[in-house]
Amino acid sequence: MHIVACVKQTPKSDNVKIDPATGCLIRSGAASAMNPFDEYALEEAVTLKEQVGGVVSVITMGPPQAEAVLRDSVARGADYVYQLGDMAFAGSDTWSTSYALSKGLEKINSIRPVDLIICGKQTNDSDTGHIGPQISAWLQMPNAAFVKKVVEVKPKSIVVERLTEDGSEVVELPFPCVLSVVKEINSPRVRSVKGRMLAKRAEVTKWTADDIGADKNKLGIKNCPTRVVKSFVPKREVCSVSVEGANGKEKAANLVKILKDAKYI
Repeated sequence: MHIVACVKQTPKSDNVKIDPATGCLIRSGAASAMNPFDEYALEEAVTLKEQVGGVVSVITMGPPQAEAVLRDSVARGADYVYQLGDMAFAGSDTWSTSYALSKGLEKINSIRPVDLIICGKQTNDSDTGHIGPQISAWLQMPNAAFVKKVVEVKPKSIVVERLTEDGSEVVELPFPCVLSVVKEINSPRVRSVKGRMLAKRAEVTKWTADDIGADKNKLGIKNCPTRVVKSFVPKREVCSVSVEGANGKEKAANLVKILKDAKYI
């Protein structure tokens, strides 16, 4: 099998600043790491490789420093790593990002046919949960989101269990397909010493928008169909009432009166 995991470098801390003009996160100077949800996608890709054989590729879209998450991926068991880096990608929303990733995946597929694409359910910087399903739409592949377990890998399909609003369901998807996984699916491994050494020597293949044949009219903040109108940290107002009383019975009676006056009861 050829399995591709999609990962992203995101802020390591939730204490990030937002550019008021663009609505984008200010990433310069902020500590970054692999998006926590993508760690489960990568782990599942490597686990499946170990179980059924094959190779794992990893793709990311981001600035030069995003190369760090690709080397981290090699340390965790990835075989090939690809980075989409171009100012044309800057400020892309999920529609533009998924388009760019789909073009990158098409190029990877031209090198080595892809059987399975795995994404984390969402990122910790935007929490949209769009990328996996949108990639499947661009590539016209079947998709399953919120996957909590791989039940069986067959020669031409994969059976998975996915979470639903009222429980879970088991579905079978033909290859090639796209999965978005939740953290319940596995426990990411610790990087081995051998893996760290391989990561330092790993070759990172870097592509621009032209390299992947992307339409630049579908990339970047100027071409996004959605935009951030306003970003802000909500104010948290604490309102409390102290219930007085000489003893428990009197306090209980006073509490009931307060609730009645407020028309809660």
